[in-house]
Amino acid sequence: MTIGNRLLKIIFFFILISMMNSSFAQDSSIEKKVDSLLARMTMQEKIGQMVRWTDLNSETGKLIKEGKFGTMGDMGWRVRDSLQKIVVEQSRLHIPLAFAADIIHGYHTVFPVPLAQSCSWDSALVEKAARIAALEAASNGLNWTFAPMVDIARDPRWGRIVEGAGEDPFLGSIMAAANVRGYQGKKLSDEGSIAATAKHYVAYGAAQAGRDYNTVDISVRTLRDIYLPPFHAAVNAGAGSIMSAFNDLNGIPASENYFTLTKILRDEWHFKGVVISDYNSIGELVNHGVAANKEDAAREGITAGVDVDLAGDTITGNIYSPYLGDLVRKHIISEKLIDRSVRRVLRLKFRLGLFDHPYVDKEYFRKNMPSQKEKNKIARQLGRESIVLLKNEGHLLPLKKNIHSIALIGPLADDQADLLGPWAPNGIPENVVTVLQGIKDKVSPETKINYVKGCGILDTSRSGFDDAIKAAKESDVAIMVVGESRDMSGEAASRTNLDIPGIQNKLIKKIYEANKHLIIVLMNGRPLTIDWISNNVPSILETWYLGNQTGNAIADVIFGDYNPSGKLTATFPRVVGQIPIFYNHMNTGRPPSPTDHYTSKYIDCPVTPLYPFGYGLSYTDFKFSDIAVNKKQIGMDDSVIVSVNVKNTGDAAGTEVAELYIRKMVASVTRPVEELKGFERVFLNPGESKSINFTLKPEMLEYYGVDMKKIIEPGLIKVMVGGSSDDVISTSFEIVK
Repeated sequence: MTIGNRLLKIIFFFILISMMNSSFAQDSSIEKKVDSLLARMTMQEKIGQMVRWTDLNSETGKLIKEGKFGTMGDMGWRVRDSLQKIVVEQSRLHIPLAFAADIIHGYHTVFPVPLAQSCSWDSALVEKAARIAALEAASNGLNWTFAPMVDIARDPRWGRIVEGAGEDPFLGSIMAAANVRGYQGKKLSDEGSIAATAKHYVAYGAAQAGRDYNTVDISVRTLRDIYLPPFHAAVNAGAGSIMSAFNDLNGIPASENYFTLTKILRDEWHFKGVVISDYNSIGELVNHGVAANKEDAAREGITAGVDVDLAGDTITGNIYSPYLGDLVRKHIISEKLIDRSVRRVLRLKFRLGLFDHPYVDKEYFRKNMPSQKEKNKIARQLGRESIVLLKNEGHLLPLKKNIHSIALIGPLADDQADLLGPWAPNGIPENVVTVLQGIKDKVSPETKINYVKGCGILDTSRSGFDDAIKAAKESDVAIMVVGESRDMSGEAASRTNLDIPGIQNKLIKKIYEANKHLIIVLMNGRPLTIDWISNNVPSILETWYLGNQTGNAIADVIFGDYNPSGKLTATFPRVVGQIPIFYNHMNTGRPPSPTDHYTSKYIDCPVTPLYPFGYGLSYTDFKFSDIAVNKKQIGMDDSVIVSVNVKNTGDAAGTEVAELYIRKMVASVTRPVEELKGFERVFLNPGESKSINFTLKPEMLEYYGVDMKKIIEPGLIKVMVGGSSDDVISTSFEIVK
């Protein structure tokens, strides 16, 4: 390719990126309206647009009439519209309020938690779930969600791993974009669309020791290779806003980090949307020790590029309202900084259509809201696809529906509230289908279900053991539903011990002694350490928290109405001491060798994970063969097509996820032993085969070189395809100058 053609390609690429970020490209008519409004605003009214209020009290009406704040939380549509009426009809400039809240995995209809959703590897279905969540939230008056969480997480001790897509930046980027599209719809101004917020910017998932809110100290290379890509994908998908994180990053807190908030987000990525702080993350700059007081914190937040202060519950709980005006009057900051942020907020409100349609159009939602039956269908399908079959020794699963008897045991077997998972404030436990109910609805009338709770999640008493053991002995098969409570994962829910909590493990061992035909159904918000269970129990299902349709989805899999297809997106360690553990690690100068003592491994535990990234079994078997590339040599600007054949060699129809990985064998900087670069869900009947093609584009072969600029280097690329990161076939091609 000539230099001229390469230049044209680069120009086209940047035009494409600009178009992908078009949701917040400057619309001339909107810009004129923003200019006109901004010119008439007082300093107080400007700063008011930069504050998100969370309190509702007797003073609220007066404060919003005076323009003291421009965004509120989830109030319910009636209260919301009554407050909006005050602003639209009684305030000086009639700037409508925006209403924003966390909608993490559903609103009224609760879907699987995001970590579970990612295990489906089905971005189209994830997008549909986000669309339903947006419609439900918008019908109740919300315009803006603080989701999706796109943090990469390599440490399952961190409770918020449950809110993201796991450990891989490629998959995380695809899920980030899918969620943004789902929340925002075709146009932000549509009634059923809400602005998405990619959070938490940035590297929050790398908190030291897996402890929430803790410091982050990583290289700029790791930041750019691992933690930034999902945010970039969200921006390119048109995300309305970005949330600055709690953590500090290499000594500079994320909410005052000019490098990430301005140099990367604005200058490199050309982001036109709003940056909102996490809850009080600007005020916490004082605790970080980088601001002497709240006024200093306000200066640092606005200077770095945070547009909106997600405030506390009172007027003294936010940082921007009391201090920004004084900072301008003292000439410490320029009013241009204020105008810049206010412009972004007003632009978002115009794009949301709030000026034209400030109230909730209930008639629109009556006509356009999917039926609950349709919503439950999506929730059930996403739940089924999110379940990962970890083990199935002796083909114990699936069970026959006319089985004579089943012992159903465990603290989560007839639970409703915990099955919603964390971050489901609008979920109604009574709407959740329990595992007990799902199994009852599935089996024949003659099947006897012996349900015994056995113990609570955190119980210390074994008083329920005897009844559980008796039920197991008297049944053909035992199913145990065990794991964490919903509040044991999520924000501020870090753990040092990743065993199944309480005495559940002790009960599992007793039931296994009583009935070797044991199926473990795990419910949890993170990978757990289940080494004993994996070594002994014949069948294990990882089901996470699946939301409203939990019982139906699990019963579909247990009884074979759905062949499990889920694949892990977070590595399962054998023991906590292996953490952090992830598939795309570097090779080291002394890679592990069983025959050489002086290599990188442990003396008391295998170096390998219990279950690797991309792992998941099926009720059938799949074979990959005939991997090939269409070119054995390519130029720096060329693409290569990777083809592979997948065959269902078993006796049941099923879906396999074909996973494409690469490895740059020699480079100027160390590269991971594997990098995910593509995947495809493939449904095959018994004996059926299909040829799949993946295209590796030049930008997929780039990485940051010695000088931290993206490059493509000559050399050998190993290409691997398979059903798991540790079960692949391979070929190679060479990049030449």
